[in-house]
Amino acid sequence: MRWVVAVLLSVAIAVLAAPGTANAAPTRVGYDVSYPQCGTPLPADRAFAVVGVNGGLSTRTNPCLTDQLTWAWGSSGAVLSQPKAQLYLNTANPGEIRDQVTTWPSTGGTPYGTCDGGNTMACSWQYGYERAENSVISFFTPAAQAARVDSQPARYTWWLDVETTNTWQSGSTAALARNRASLEGMTAYLRSRDAVVGLYSTRQQWAQIVGAVGPRSILAGRHAWLAGSTSLSSATAACYPPPLTPRGRVTLSQYVVSGLDRNYSCR
Repeated sequence: MRWVVAVLLSVAIAVLAAPGTANAAPTRVGYDVSYPQCGTPLPADRAFAVVGVNGGLSTRTNPCLTDQLTWAWGSSGAVLSQPKAQLYLNTANPGEIRDQVTTWPSTGGTPYGTCDGGNTMACSWQYGYERAENSVISFFTPAAQAARVDSQPARYTWWLDVETTNTWQSGSTAALARNRASLEGMTAYLRSRDAVVGLYSTRQQWAQIVGAVGPRSILAGRHAWLAGSTSLSSATAACYPPPLTPRGRVTLSQYVVSGLDRNYSCR
């Protein structure tokens, strides 16, 4: 009898340890997707997912947002420090070409004074605030309700995607300050909805677009999601250098494999 029990126990252990079985450990890899992935198969095994709310510009919606939110909420949650479903927003500051931008604000009270429609700190802040508000109310909320997933902004981490491919001001410290003000406005709106806000960029792009962030800025202390790695090993190493803002921390590191964005959790 003891021999039979030992054999059965060995078989059970072998089955549990066999690769590809239902009991295999879930992946700890996360993915981020948006409108470029519309209509393409998405990874079935994912620990967490970050979904782009916008369609490349802050004024456009991701046409696949509903389906991708459903997919994101189906993540395993194997990385306990990362919410299963997260979001990111496109950002910009087109104040230098505001005559061509129908969404540039002409009024609004801000921490930098009253917006009067000019290329100012106040209007830059107001622009960011309104773009975040529109993305949440007009794009995210209807898509989340259609997907029958949580539609409360406070239930998500919202990453602000800061890249040179969008429209930014440049050429002076004042231009960088106005860019910072736009991101501060976006952050202020999201925080008014009790959402967690993080910052996505590379260090090079952040320095080019935003520059140094003061310790009293609402951007200070924000977690960073760093892009630019091409392998898991380089993504892991990227977790350790300084973050993008004072008192911040690198919590996600992105790397690309076979054209698909993967993400390593730094915590």
